[in-house]
Amino acid sequence: QPAIAMPFSFLAEVPAEACTTIEEVGSTGVGALTLAFIVFLVSTCVFAFKAKDASNQQISYLSIYICGFATLSYFAMLSGQGWTTITGCRQFFYVRYMEWAVTFPMLMILLGLVAGANFTVILGAIGAQLIQIFAQYIGSVSLLSEVKWMWFLITLAGLAGSLLHLAKIFKSSADAKGGAAAELFAKVCWITCLVWAAYPFVWLFSEGFGSFSVSFEVTMYALLDVVSKVLICFLVVGGADALEEGDTAVQEADEVA
Repeated sequence: QPAIAMPFSFLAEVPAEACTTIEEVGSTGVGALTLAFIVFLVSTCVFAFKAKDASNQQISYLSIYICGFATLSYFAMLSGQGWTTITGCRQFFYVRYMEWAVTFPMLMILLGLVAGANFTVILGAIGAQLIQIFAQYIGSVSLLSEVKWMWFLITLAGLAGSLLHLAKIFKSSADAKGGAAAELFAKVCWITCLVWAAYPFVWLFSEGFGSFSVSFEVTMYALLDVVSKVLICFLVVGGADALEEGDTAVQEADEVA
């Protein structure tokens, strides 16, 4: 029987390049992985310790698991696990995509809670984010250049959807709440948007063009991960405590009056 023709099948017949040597993470990258692992581990312990007295248990538990899953991911990379070789004979840590598929939706829920967004809207934002992560991963392991850049365009579309939810829809909900809640969301929203927009940029010159070394790629991703997770979680947890104290003070004042 004749074989069924598949799209790009005429290109797929070209055999993949055989790797005699693999570009692996160097000492700088290992140092970045180590520092990030320690930061995430300590942050997880801090959030867990403060959980019993937290004013908002949802925010507290989300912060614990966001940093906790990131800790596991960085431990795996430090242990030499969760990686494969991709085009260009580069070491590729796919374990970070497994972690991102868990922690980024959690971050979106966290920000949605701060903004007071409808849960249906939060689910829509998570859907766009998962499209971005899935497309970025598949683009990384694609053998064909044409296919890889098509996945990159899909990555940008997913990112645009995520940022649109944050900067417009979530912000509208936060503005409707007003006061300190709106100020807190405005702060974490713009930090998050800037950091998340940098992820595809790192990919572009790493898995994309191969211009960045594996060590520099790992270092940049570690920096972005720490800012987007640890910094945001501490800001939200601290802000939530301040908001709770402010609400309590207002209620006591009303009772006295």
